[in-house]
Amino acid sequence: MPPTASSARDLQNLAALWSIGGVRAVEVVDAACDALVAGLDSPTLRTLAACTRAEADRDVPELVPEALDELGLDFHPYGSDAGREAAARALAGRMLAGGISPRELAFRIHQLFGHGLPLAEPLADLDDVYDSLGCTDRTVEEVDAEVVAEARRLADHP
Repeated sequence: MPPTASSARDLQNLAALWSIGGVRAVEVVDAACDALVAGLDSPTLRTLAACTRAEADRDVPELVPEALDELGLDFHPYGSDAGREAAARALAGRMLAGGISPRELAFRIHQLFGHGLPLAEPLADLDDVYDSLGCTDRTVEEVDAEVVAEARRLADHP
């Protein structure tokens, strides 16, 4: 995958996570900087990348939708089901890339969405399974494998 495509995907994923409170605004600014370095460019992306840490919380809400639009990337409205699903897919991608553990993925999905996001509900259920491991004959490795399978399903979801 070319660096620009990878950076575009990373920026879009961080924007989805930010829109549900999953990452801080400054992380989106950092992703905008990385996107510029990788070769992506637009006027609003440059403005977003220039935000200081102190400005990020104030400016990111206005700049992110416009920057993504200029780049032809998707940004889902705050609180939308499509945005929540995009954030769940972004978290699954992080786990598959080794950024978080299977258990952390299940926990974060459960924490962010409870059992209210049908696309990711199997992961919330698996977080409950982790919590009851001492009472069953299942092993951590078995549950981890199920989480990885669910993460792949999410990552492959259109």
